[in-house]
Amino acid sequence: MSEVAGKVYPVHSNQFKFGLKGMDSKPQDMATPKDLENFAPTIDGTVENWFAMDAEGWSKAAMTGKKMSFKFKGKRCVGDKANDYIADLAWKFGPDVMTQFEWTMVSGAKLTCPVVINVTTPGGGDTTGIDALEFDAECYGKPTITPAPATPGIGG
Repeated sequence: MSEVAGKVYPVHSNQFKFGLKGMDSKPQDMATPKDLENFAPTIDGTVENWFAMDAEGWSKAAMTGKKMSFKFKGKRCVGDKANDYIADLAWKFGPDVMTQFEWTMVSGAKLTCPVVINVTTPGGGDTTGIDALEFDAECYGKPTITPAPATPGIGG
C-alpha cells in the first residue's frame, strides 16, 4: 500500500483563488486573499418527494437540483490585492459582484466556477481586535470538477 493512502491534511492545505477582474479574470488575474482564517463549503440539494401508490405509503425521492456556496472568515488586510478586491465588493451589486473562483482541495481535485460574492462583514470587531472581512461565495451555475491527479497505490 502506498505511503500516501490514509493521510490527513490540515484545513490550511486547501487553496482558494478569486479573479481580480470580475468575470473577465484569466488565470493570471487570480489571487488568494491574505489572512483568510476559516472556510465552510455547503452543498444544498433540492430533493423532491412523492408518495406513489406502488410504494405502499412509503416516500420516493429524486435529487432535482443543487446549490453550492462557501463562507469565508478572515482579517481585513488593506493593501493585499485580493483582500482589497473582495472588501470593495461590499458596495456593489449585480454583475459587478461576480468573479471567477478556484478551489484546490487537499486531494488535488479542483473546483472552478463563476461566483457571486456577498460581503457580509466589511470590517468591525472588538476594539482590541483586528478588523474582520467575512463573505460568502455562491456558485453561479454548475461548477467544473477536475479530479485529483492519479497517485500510484491510491484507489486500486
